[in-house]
Amino acid sequence: MNQSPSIYVVAAERSGDLLGAGLIKALKAQTGGEGVFHGVGGEAMAEEGVDSAVDISGLSILGFFDGLKAFKRVKARVAETVADILKHRPDAVVLIDSWGFMLRVAQGVRAADPSIKLIKYVGPQVFATRRGRAKTLAAAVDHLMTILSFDAPYYAPHGLPVTFVGNPTLDRMQPGDGTGFRACHGIGEDEETVLVLFGSRKSEIDRMSADFTRTIRRLRAQRGVRPVIVTAGSVATHLASVSAQFADEFGAVIVSEEEKADAFSAADVALACSGTVVTELATAGVPTVTGYKLGWLTWAIIRGFNIMKAPFISLVNIAADEMLVPEFVQTRVRAGLMAQAVADLLDDPAGREALSARLVETTAQMRGRGEASDRAAATVLDVIAL
Repeated sequence: MNQSPSIYVVAAERSGDLLGAGLIKALKAQTGGEGVFHGVGGEAMAEEGVDSAVDISGLSILGFFDGLKAFKRVKARVAETVADILKHRPDAVVLIDSWGFMLRVAQGVRAADPSIKLIKYVGPQVFATRRGRAKTLAAAVDHLMTILSFDAPYYAPHGLPVTFVGNPTLDRMQPGDGTGFRACHGIGEDEETVLVLFGSRKSEIDRMSADFTRTIRRLRAQRGVRPVIVTAGSVATHLASVSAQFADEFGAVIVSEEEKADAFSAADVALACSGTVVTELATAGVPTVTGYKLGWLTWAIIRGFNIMKAPFISLVNIAADEMLVPEFVQTRVRAGLMAQAVADLLDDPAGREALSARLVETTAQMRGRGEASDRAAATVLDVIAL
């Protein structure tokens, strides 16, 4: 096998950037530092020495109509990404998550140079919606590396090779110092603490912040909970006004991502926008209530055409086939309902402890054998060697 492979990694949002950084680090180790890396990504990939060839701000998009509004911007970024890939002529391109953007990049590269190996890292959630995407992906790339153990059967009929590498997000979660966090931030030992996480996209923050604010206001009136907010990545600035309001009105503790593990360990319960962070919370054993809103027109299409097939929106619930994380979606995103769900968890310490164990057990099964980034790197090198 070529010991100096050239690999191009593309990530369009924060979660993908973290996956890309872990993959690049593992590839460096497995190639003895001889690999050549280029890419499109964010801060995490830059820390691994891969400066982004394209500005990824504004590419974290969810929903049909949000996509339409950003179409020109996305189209321009796709063209820039494809052009940079063709300039470097890598052995392989790894396209991380972000279905619409990555599909267009794959199609552009394939049309221009079919010799470049194309590897999708994290498949579209065809088990939940739009199963036809499995066939579309099979026609666009050479290999899929999936973080979900139950993905492969959806792609097998279309001849796409699939490798389950596990979820690197779960490998990253390390135990935090909850006691030290409480002491550092003046949180009493017996003070009820609710971690509030608004989402990793600006649109999620805009849609969820008012409902989460009303939820915490209700809880504060009933029992004086202490909110904790973790700000992270590219949305930290967008969260500034919400965080300031929480600090002024509720005495919330506001911390950066560097204290995330400690904040998780200190929390009694979390109130979180559905997404990767719910899986991270489950890995840390934090009982969580989650909510999510799409744009109303997108929601109407999903409901009208019965697009959503999975019974749950959270991967933890899907993996467990059980509602371990209470979900409040669209019309059920209401302060009264969510506050009651949080209160029910706070009122039942024994139930919280049992739930915490179930969450840890479920995410351990989702993790697989661990070392997911190492297995992803080995898969990339195997595909190049074919």
